[in-house]
Amino acid sequence: MTKITNIVDLMRDTAELTQSRVPRGLLLAGNPMQTLTHHYISPCGQFSSGIWESTPGHWTIEYDESEYCEMLSGVAIVRDMQGNEKVLRAGDRFVIPSGFRGTWEVVQACRKIYASHAPLAGA
Repeated sequence: MTKITNIVDLMRDTAELTQSRVPRGLLLAGNPMQTLTHHYISPCGQFSSGIWESTPGHWTIEYDESEYCEMLSGVAIVRDMQGNEKVLRAGDRFVIPSGFRGTWEVVQACRKIYASHAPLAGA
């Protein structure tokens, strides 16, 4: 039975932080530092949510999961492989579908809430 104490508050509960740089093979410009705080990972490992932050930079992306995002601060530009772009700012809410390929450019340091769902391995 799940209890009220199992509800995760992304803005108040503590979680482990992981910091990393974008791998050189994906990096297009800058040297962004990314901070990932996983607040929740489902028992099956397919669903996770937390907070992602990044300093300015530009890199390629390829999503194998679907991700809901809510921008808390900063400015970013997501571009698809054809060069079409979407500017994202604080307050924007969006979904990046599985299979999306393109680039992510952080113009002003960003902070976002994410909820990600990955398909079953081999599915």
